[in-house]
Amino acid sequence: MIFSAIGVVLITILVLVVAQIQFKNKKSHSPEEEVFYSDGDLKIRVFYNRPYKKNREIFGGLVPYGKVWRTGANEATTFETNKTITIEGKKLTPGTYSFWTIPDSTTWLVIFNSESGQWGINHKGEANRNPELDVLNLPIHAVKQKRVFEQFTIGFEKMGEEAEMVLLWDQTVVAVPFSY
Repeated sequence: MIFSAIGVVLITILVLVVAQIQFKNKKSHSPEEEVFYSDGDLKIRVFYNRPYKKNREIFGGLVPYGKVWRTGANEATTFETNKTITIEGKKLTPGTYSFWTIPDSTTWLVIFNSESGQWGINHKGEANRNPELDVLNLPIHAVKQKRVFEQFTIGFEKMGEEAEMVLLWDQTVVAVPFSY
């Protein structure tokens, strides 16, 4: 009886170790990243995972047009702001949001959702987003360019009295302007 209990404990530990190694290996293919923007009292933090292109067709292929995308890999991307910001004339109040997009060839729908911390897709491979919790939906112009960005990247640029959160991957650039 003692041997079976010890055996069960050892097998459980082994399963947990293997699962952790597999999880870390998956994350290495789309490493975690945090980017920050600050100006005066305003502090913004974005947490996301950065997949690689790897010779794949990204938008309209791996990331289908017209479908909700977690805007990264693994967990849903999170966007935190400690102050109210204005995006395309709409207010986003302080808080932590999941950040989603619906890509298209010329315009993306950018979505801030009040639920955060969830895995990016459900067991059916669909976006793990409850649209009833969307707090802001904004159409943003997408620009196709010649330069190829191998790894998905989110960054910020200050432009005078305003700033942009910039999404880059493959040959697509989407700049989400905001003021505060």
